[in-house]
Amino acid sequence: MVTVVENIDPNIKPVPAVITELEQKYAGKFVVQHTVDEIPTVWVARADLLDILLYLRKLPQPYVMLFDLSAIDERLRQHRQGLPDSDFTVFYHLMSLERNSDVRIKVALSEDDVNVPSATQIWPNANWYEREVWDMFGIVFTGHPHLTRILLPKYWEGHPLRKEYHARATEFTPYFLNTAKQQYEQENLRFVPEEWGMKRSGRDEDFMFLNIGPNHPSAHGAFRLVLQLDGEEVVDCIPDIGYHHRGAEKMAERQTWHSFIPYTDRIDYLGGVMNELPYIMSVEKLAGITIPPRAETIRVMMSEFFRITNNLLFVGTFIQDAGGMTPVFYMFTDRQKAYDVIEAVTGYRMHPAWFRIGGTAADLPRGWQRLVREFLDWMPKRLDEYVKAALQNSVLKGRTQGVAQIMLSKHLLGA
Repeated sequence: MVTVVENIDPNIKPVPAVITELEQKYAGKFVVQHTVDEIPTVWVARADLLDILLYLRKLPQPYVMLFDLSAIDERLRQHRQGLPDSDFTVFYHLMSLERNSDVRIKVALSEDDVNVPSATQIWPNANWYEREVWDMFGIVFTGHPHLTRILLPKYWEGHPLRKEYHARATEFTPYFLNTAKQQYEQENLRFVPEEWGMKRSGRDEDFMFLNIGPNHPSAHGAFRLVLQLDGEEVVDCIPDIGYHHRGAEKMAERQTWHSFIPYTDRIDYLGGVMNELPYIMSVEKLAGITIPPRAETIRVMMSEFFRITNNLLFVGTFIQDAGGMTPVFYMFTDRQKAYDVIEAVTGYRMHPAWFRIGGTAADLPRGWQRLVREFLDWMPKRLDEYVKAALQNSVLKGRTQGVAQIMLSKHLLGA
């Protein structure tokens, strides 16, 4: 029989098909946990992990996508509610496109043995996920092809999402940067091909390694590519991310549920309330809070306004980076009209921190209908202008179409 842990009292519902399939092959080898999000969740032993993950990957309607892989430091948890003892929990969120369903696999680890086998042979994209978990938690994935830091520079000390790692700058020694430290840090940013299993030369050629970046189409300085070149041919490509990592998760540890809301605005700093929404919806789901339909409608409307302003900036600045100046002026004119509505409703423009757990900070103000109607009358007519000035822009097309062939390397694919 399946062992079921009554973590949170669920209503009586049919057993998910994936649980039944696991029971048929692994009876007695896993524990089912009921969760508020109602995603089928099972705890498995580390020794059975890869076998069960591979089984799910090869089912007739397989779980083909590793949607997420991360960890939780649970050493301070006081209420286990029948769950397995776990100092660190590694979890795998899998998706089946054919079933349109998800499943979550959890593995309990003790503090003195934080090792788990790598899943990179089952899902290649586990490569980056596992590097992030090692970077943040210090959990070792045995068999990983290149277990190095991914968000932090390789000279970093410690693993920030462990609970003993400080959450405030005032808890660290004062920052200093003398010449020796600056040279040390710069040297550690140097790309070393041998660390990635790459050779500096072949039988008849010497390879050149070219840095592109740190760069980003619209947020400069967030991303670097290192290209391995044989003449003008790109032989391989190593993406180096993490230049814009700000530690939002660690900041959350020192905040209350409410006081963390302003930090979400800055995760995508153009997203405004769009960033607040998934956070507060998660808290509401965990707490069993139901919000009024009017608040739901207001949330969707304001999120849409921020989505429009976000997309306008992306399109305009992308073309600007390619050398076309005119479209960005069109976009910013219309962003201003959207911000007029946002500011009238929330009192702020970019970072309103206006949604609240259970609703919004205030109701809509008088006159909001007129502002919204004026924007809706204005905006659709501008779409044709965007197509002409932006998407059909000869400068953009000439500098982006048919310019180069890009062959995805094994590193870019996470293999």
